[in-house]
Amino acid sequence: MTKIAMLHTSFVFVNVETQITDLIGELMPEDEVIHFVDSDVLATVMREGEISPDSEARMVLLAEAAEHAGADVIFSACSSLGPAVESAKSHVKIPIVKIDDAMTRKAALTADTVGVLATVPTTLPPTADLIRGHAQEAGREVTILTQLAEGAFEALMSGDKDRHDALVRAGAQQLVERGVDLIVLAQASMTRLADSLAEQTGLTVLSSPRLGVEYLATVAHPAAEVPAP
Repeated sequence: MTKIAMLHTSFVFVNVETQITDLIGELMPEDEVIHFVDSDVLATVMREGEISPDSEARMVLLAEAAEHAGADVIFSACSSLGPAVESAKSHVKIPIVKIDDAMTRKAALTADTVGVLATVPTTLPPTADLIRGHAQEAGREVTILTQLAEGAFEALMSGDKDRHDALVRAGAQQLVERGVDLIVLAQASMTRLADSLAEQTGLTVLSSPRLGVEYLATVAHPAAEVPAP
């Protein structure tokens, strides 16, 4: 049995949207999941408009706590704090998998013009950087266009899913009008809309949870028959 530590910057994926934990249960049913949450660090990053040294240190502390708790692998569920998670990798001895790494790699390898849709502004640069990095590694030229569904995250946090969904749909349509040929949902909280957005736009829409958990499974169980990212 492998012990998987999930790092969160919100209780959404612990108490409300449980699809990530459900996917781990589906793909790695024998494994144990433990959760580590700093429910204020994302709000701090949004307020400050950047990842400060203090915010980075908080993510490092979460990763270190997970290691001390006996985790075999860490799974980071927050895209906005991706750069801080990269820093955390040098502070622990166990592997760290980011939820959006496999998704951004797939986007970089399969599209020429990628639209990145987010509900939190601080998620856009890290996601675009991941796509750009994967494209460079593959020797591909990829155009990246970003779109913020402004106000959607706040609506979700207040419990207004209908408004959240309407704002996300509008953001996706704006990306279509800007000429993208694939849409990346930069936050896992939009995952349940992926199929309907694909139908609405006629484009491939990628979300991170399943791709991310499949990649996690290859790290946690390298000898298992699990789809590669």
